[in-house]
Amino acid sequence: MIGRLAGRIDYRGLDHVLLDVNGVGYVVYVSERTLMELPGTGEFAALYTDLVVREDLLQLFGFPSLQEKEWHRLLTSVQGIGAKASMAILGALGPDGTSRAITLGDWSAIRAAPGVGPKLAQRVVNELKDKAPAIMAMAGSLGQVIEPIPTLTQAPASAGAAAQLKPAPPPRAAAQSEALSALTNLGYQPGEAAAAVARALTDEPDADTSDVIRAALKSLAPKG
Repeated sequence: MIGRLAGRIDYRGLDHVLLDVNGVGYVVYVSERTLMELPGTGEFAALYTDLVVREDLLQLFGFPSLQEKEWHRLLTSVQGIGAKASMAILGALGPDGTSRAITLGDWSAIRAAPGVGPKLAQRVVNELKDKAPAIMAMAGSLGQVIEPIPTLTQAPASAGAAAQLKPAPPPRAAAQSEALSALTNLGYQPGEAAAAVARALTDEPDADTSDVIRAALKSLAPKG
């Protein structure tokens, strides 16, 4: 199984890139969102990958994070959602948006993805709602490993290395995961905790952990 590729982008198509890895070219299909985030032709990039094997077809799909790859795995487990529909959903919403939409039961957001009708969108939400909290928690527990696509830059020849990774810190992912952990430790069920965290981050996308926790507790407090 090919789980990750890192190399030079030789070609950018409408829905894929040709990645040169030590002289071997891999065609990797990506979402529109991922394609926009990738560096230009001739530059280096890394993608987590999922290999689809059929009798007459081998296809690699690429993702900028393990969280997004896991969402792809779950989405394609839903009847009627193939790789193309999954990439459309992730391309439209991204992993965070997918987490929020499914956690909050917002099937209309899933429906916004090209080729996904209302019945299929509702099925996605119904089947995956209970699994969303675990995927949301992945973001912080895996740290920088699942950060947005790490760009590769050429290292000096004297260093003896072809390239080196330069990952960025993940403050939003950490805030989401830490807030979710704090709420479950307080006794809230994973589903209701995840929904509260999702609502808080929808209202304040750049909130830090303490602000997310406060906002989530406020939404969970009994009304009246």
